[in-house]
Amino acid sequence: MTPALTDAALDQLFRTARTHNELGGEVSDETLRRLYELAKWGPTSANMSPLRLVFVKSQEAKARLAPALSEGNRAKTMAAPVTAIVAHDLAFYEKLPYLFPHTDAKSWFDGLPEAELETIALRNGSLQGAYVILAARALGLDCGPMSGFDNARVDAAFFAGTRIRSNFLINLGHGDPAKLFPRSPRLSFDEAARIL
Repeated sequence: MTPALTDAALDQLFRTARTHNELGGEVSDETLRRLYELAKWGPTSANMSPLRLVFVKSQEAKARLAPALSEGNRAKTMAAPVTAIVAHDLAFYEKLPYLFPHTDAKSWFDGLPEAELETIALRNGSLQGAYVILAARALGLDCGPMSGFDNARVDAAFFAGTRIRSNFLINLGHGDPAKLFPRSPRLSFDEAARIL
């Protein structure tokens, strides 16, 4: 049997991990590569792996992102060391001969209506976006995931000419616990789950 993680590890990933609005410090390119190398192992349907990431780090890239941000998200995003654009590729099935080689999985999706591909890619890309957050926390980074931006503008600025669509953003860096609001409550097991 696989042993459970320690309480310290569970705290770092879930119980004491928080969403930070103010992030600073440095995030190396090597850390971003390590983050992806962890996150890529999370499961997706037929191993389709539609996640596509852009790590916005340079001033030039931040200038391209800034016009798409809502007023409430602009300053904190420009100040963050890195912002990950979490996106998904509607042409994910083109990679299936490599990612799912034991059957012709590409034929399951090739030719589907765009709206159906969007649902499939969004679902699995969102799963992978959550793995990115957990991988970042596992590597000692704090995260500020958010919506509050113009997806069409982000797609035009970063994914023009592709079938890649943005989903959400994650600011990455190191936060100050003293600047956090008190933790918001969560639903109890009985409010959110059933065992049948």
